[in-house]
Amino acid sequence: MPNPETIALALLGWWDAGHADLPWRRTRDAYAIWVAEIMLQQTQIATVLPYYERWMARFPTVAVLAAAPLDDVLKLWEGLGYYSRARHLHTAAQHVVRDHSGQLPQTLGELMELPGIGRYTAGAVASIAYGVAAPVLDGNVIRVLSRVFDLAEDVTQSATRSRLWHLAGELVPAERPGDFNQALMELGQQICVSQNPRCLICPLNTLCLARQRGTQLERPVRPPRRRTPYFDVVAGVIWETGAPSRQGRFLIAQRPLGGLLGGLWEFPGGKVEPGEALPDALRREIREELALDVTPGNFLVEIPHAYTHFRITLHAFHAAYTGGEPQDIGVAAHAWVALDEVDRYAFAVTDRKIIRQLQETII
Repeated sequence: MPNPETIALALLGWWDAGHADLPWRRTRDAYAIWVAEIMLQQTQIATVLPYYERWMARFPTVAVLAAAPLDDVLKLWEGLGYYSRARHLHTAAQHVVRDHSGQLPQTLGELMELPGIGRYTAGAVASIAYGVAAPVLDGNVIRVLSRVFDLAEDVTQSATRSRLWHLAGELVPAERPGDFNQALMELGQQICVSQNPRCLICPLNTLCLARQRGTQLERPVRPPRRRTPYFDVVAGVIWETGAPSRQGRFLIAQRPLGGLLGGLWEFPGGKVEPGEALPDALRREIREELALDVTPGNFLVEIPHAYTHFRITLHAFHAAYTGGEPQDIGVAAHAWVALDEVDRYAFAVTDRKIIRQLQETII
């Protein structure tokens, strides 16, 4: 079994020889590290960098973030995806200001009491910002540990996950735990990658059991992927009066805070039922969500999109408002806006594509 001290020594030597220079690595500010760790969840570093820079310029402290309107927070997050992360950051910042005098707590237990902070994020913040010898376990670390210790068990199972946490905890050293954890994650990002791991230049290659046994491409063990569900979805650009125009107003709705893309604005609509025609689905969805009657008009654009657990094709139509007073039944709020006003609202990627189509086609 590989020795924890030998692993730590090899990994920290590799880290000291040269690691990626990233803005959140130039500080020990717990808030900045927390923001980066949340943004990096399921998101590539190259994608995060400009968002991180804009975020820290706009919300440089916990107190500034806590005092900001949620709409401003979501607008700055627009396009980064997984919007519950932004909502949790905002809510957690308010907790930190109220309960911790504006300073992120230093203990794992107190960090994990904050919205959106789980065991991984708490360990990352505590170890990097405060020097706490706390482990981390993300996808990169799971892959590295599965290979170093040649784990043949399914890593999605709770027993295997518990074992991985135990191994990570045994490895993290009392000295420089933050550097060690970052090195472990960077090793998974750059060297111990999913396909074609770069074993020849890995600092752990003489310690890795999977490499010794030739099983590195079989680790980590995961179950076969399930078929991704698919749905057709409709959305309406509902014009208040007259034909589509840059001066005309159309209806947008805010999604409920608790669900998918919560708090973002959208062109109202929803899933198409089996056997249902697209215009019929649009009429039904608008009636159910907003108690409005509409007449679907010309087709506008078709947008395929993949979420984490399902895929959709969004079919957008122009539509005429024909009756009823808007009621927020299935939405958090609504607004009538002109095309030159939409930039003040935060939209998901699919709805931004509808806006782009409107900007390109409406004179």
